[in-house]
Amino acid sequence: MQLTPLIAIHLSAALAATVIGPIALWARRRGHVRTRLHRAAGYAWVTLMLVTSVSAVFIRDFKLPNLAGYTPIHLLVPITLGTLAIAFWYLAKGRIQAHQRSMLALYIGGCLVAGSFTLMPDRYLGQLVLGQWLGLA
Repeated sequence: MQLTPLIAIHLSAALAATVIGPIALWARRRGHVRTRLHRAAGYAWVTLMLVTSVSAVFIRDFKLPNLAGYTPIHLLVPITLGTLAIAFWYLAKGRIQAHQRSMLALYIGGCLVAGSFTLMPDRYLGQLVLGQWLGLA
């Protein structure tokens, strides 16, 4: 797999979401009201997660175990979109703790866990980081 414009968009959005996510989560801790920062970072993070999810639909890999080019990591697309929808629904209903839990779970699962899977040696990012940059693969 090569770094196509689509993969570059997907990778850039995912990396930016991984960096911005903790800012959004930190900016609204208990007892601390940083509404503007939380809202700005939160909307930026949600936008980046949407870009990451939608772009993932168009990235297919026929080398790994797949179904029409979609690998198991593609299951994160509906999970991410569904979790974002539920988190905003919780927010609209005033269920702030449920909103917080949803967003934290999405950050952990969608950014950290999914990000670690992309570092597997048979994936593009794994080959780039482990092979070319670190010389391990």
